[in-house]
Amino acid sequence: MNLNNLPIILIRCLLLTIIIEVIVALILSVKDKKDILNVVLVNVITNPIVVMTQTILYIKFGYNIEMIGILVLEISVVLVEGLIYKKVLNYNKINPLLLSLLLNASSFFIGELINYL
Repeated sequence: MNLNNLPIILIRCLLLTIIIEVIVALILSVKDKKDILNVVLVNVITNPIVVMTQTILYIKFGYNIEMIGILVLEISVVLVEGLIYKKVLNYNKINPLLLSLLLNASSFFIGELINYL
C-alpha cells in the first residue's frame, strides 16, 4: 500500500461505509429522508479523515501503531458523530451516541470482513 492508492482507497471506503451505515440505519428504523441524508453527510466528513489517517499511520509506522490509531480514531468518530446526530437528527428511538456506535461498529466490522475475504 502506498499513498498513490489513497484516492481509490478513500472512495471505496466512503462508498462502502455509506452503504452499510444507511442499511443499518434503515434496519434501526431511521426513516426520515433528512436523517438518512445527515447520516450520509456526516460520513462524507468523518470517513475520509479516518481513512487517510489510518493509511498514513500504517505506511509510516506499521501495523501495531495503526491498530492503536484505529482505536483512537474510531472512538473519536463515535463521539463526534453521536454529538452531531444529537443536534441534527429527528430520530429519537435510540440515544444518538448509541446510534453512532451501532452504525460505526457495523461499518467497521463488515468492512474488515470484506477486506479479509
